[in-house]
Amino acid sequence: MVNKRRRRERPEPPLKSDAVVAVAPEEAANEEAVIDEIDEAVPTVRYDITSYGIDFDVKGLVTRLQEGKVLIPEFQRSFVWRLPEASRFVESLLLGLPVPGIFLAKDPDSNKMLVIDGQQRLKSLQFFYGGYFNPDPDLETRRVFRLTKVQPRFDNQTYADLDERDRQTLDDSVIHATVVKQESPPDDDTSIYHVYERLNSGGRLLTPQEIRSAIYHGRLIDHLKVWNEFPQWRALFGKKSARLKDQEMILRFLAFVHEPERYRRPMAEFINEFTARHRNPPTEFLIFSQELFYGTMDSLLRAVGPTAFRPERNFNAAVYDSVAVGLARWIRQHHQSPPEVSIRTAYASFVGQPEYIEAVSRSTADQTFVERRLTLATEAFAKIK
Repeated sequence: MVNKRRRRERPEPPLKSDAVVAVAPEEAANEEAVIDEIDEAVPTVRYDITSYGIDFDVKGLVTRLQEGKVLIPEFQRSFVWRLPEASRFVESLLLGLPVPGIFLAKDPDSNKMLVIDGQQRLKSLQFFYGGYFNPDPDLETRRVFRLTKVQPRFDNQTYADLDERDRQTLDDSVIHATVVKQESPPDDDTSIYHVYERLNSGGRLLTPQEIRSAIYHGRLIDHLKVWNEFPQWRALFGKKSARLKDQEMILRFLAFVHEPERYRRPMAEFINEFTARHRNPPTEFLIFSQELFYGTMDSLLRAVGPTAFRPERNFNAAVYDSVAVGLARWIRQHHQSPPEVSIRTAYASFVGQPEYIEAVSRSTADQTFVERRLTLATEAFAKIK
């Protein structure tokens, strides 16, 4: 139940279908599939982006990393280089060889630099200067970063072991950075999403939500992680998604609750723009969003059960957004949850309709079908007295 008085409290800190089954192959064995159309529509927006170059000396760059002035997002593709790969990168700098540059984006709120491309290289340097390879503070024993499979002159040496002249060479080595900044459209920075997506297209492809979590870090993403632990949501969605699909679904709910009139294909861009606009929202926005999400999920679990978004076993994203948003609109208007029997009756009145089934079974990102299923669900729940 949504209660007006509770809105002054702070949330927990930080705080059959032809749709595509969107689940990564490596995930299929341990996670239930989510039926969600892979929307291949391309956004038509044109960006005005400026970029400029900065040459960082290695020691200064490592210092900026340690001080948090250059940020590797909390969620980034995990560090995958092995010790020989990281060692050869360090060796290239010691030998004066050219190395690939990195891409950074300036955070509009803090003016800090966000790493878009170059994590493996930067982490390798940070580890080498720190003395340990891929250190984990939870481990009692950590692997000392000794250069391996490099020239005999550098083999088995740590940063501290290097000859003074070699240390100076490494410290003064230059890494070129390209800094990008979106000038227009002025109300979001979604171009950074697309730059990141294209630069990080090698190896395991990142999911849209993994990219959002990397580049739109802030209060909304922090709270999203908390909301994702809500027991009633876990009962409705299922096991936690290793690729953050469950967190994307919460954002999708919030975007349709707060700004349904802004919806345009592709779905991913709609969610991107919402996340960018509300990256660091006021506390009142977060409290309201949390209470509405919690109240909606709790009501649906109690009234319909864990299959509320699973008409055919798998979690159906189109059923989810319409059912959840339809009920949330009633709760938002009445500031309370309706009786469970009323929810069940309203739910049963539209989920089996041919018109609704069509809207959640094909072309689910099409604007006409999105509006149709949201309208059908909203009208059904609106009949609750």
